[in-house]
Amino acid sequence: MDENFDAFIPNAETNGRDGGSTAMTARFETTRWSVVVAAAKGDSSRSREALATLCQAYWPPLYAFVRRRGYSPAEAEDLTQAYFAQLLEKNYLGDVRAEAGRFRSFLLASLTHFLANERDREHARKRRPEQGLISLDTNEAERNYSREPADHLTPERLYEQRWAAMVLGRVLARLRNEFAEAGESARFDRLRPRLTGGPPAAPYAEIASQLGLSVGAVKTAVHRLRSRFGELLREEVAALVKDPSQVDDELRYLLRSVSP
Repeated sequence: MDENFDAFIPNAETNGRDGGSTAMTARFETTRWSVVVAAAKGDSSRSREALATLCQAYWPPLYAFVRRRGYSPAEAEDLTQAYFAQLLEKNYLGDVRAEAGRFRSFLLASLTHFLANERDREHARKRRPEQGLISLDTNEAERNYSREPADHLTPERLYEQRWAAMVLGRVLARLRNEFAEAGESARFDRLRPRLTGGPPAAPYAEIASQLGLSVGAVKTAVHRLRSRFGELLREEVAALVKDPSQVDDELRYLLRSVSP
């Protein structure tokens, strides 16, 4: 992503609450990484369901990591599915340490270990469920991968960038949906370029003319948009760390990862 999200780093230090409606907060409570870690040593269907939900949402960076390790698209799809087969069926959760605080770190470490134990593509195929355990839109993932620079990025760095882009993309999608539900999709589209303060963005006067608002009203709307984005970002990140005290550090990591 080429947006500049640096403006949200101060918010991570000053905004101490999770945003969003009660229903949205409840949904994230059932899918957050802390649920998985807390139940890792037991046979918890809730834990497995939470892990499957998180994996379904955040698998594309894993696919990009495998591709950058030199595997073809077909091999990367097979290996990613085979990894999820082990993760969700073979009690990989038993290997989660109590101090494993970040979902992204756990996935990368366990995937790296899995690849080290794989000998060839046929071995991966034998371990892959016939229908797969996670629905992978590898066409979209491959299009995203093809846009990545092919020179200096290590597999680990590419994983970090794609992870950060995935988190921010999910937050933007949630924010867009909120506007759509309120019948204000057009307003969101006009204000969206002003969300991060980076180019390209139309002058406030032009946006005001398009929306039939005053310049002052547009500036207020942009401020509220940024505030809501910050709330949703904190909520998304909180679902991916074990301890709320880790949210600020994870936010800094994400924003550094997408910086040029």
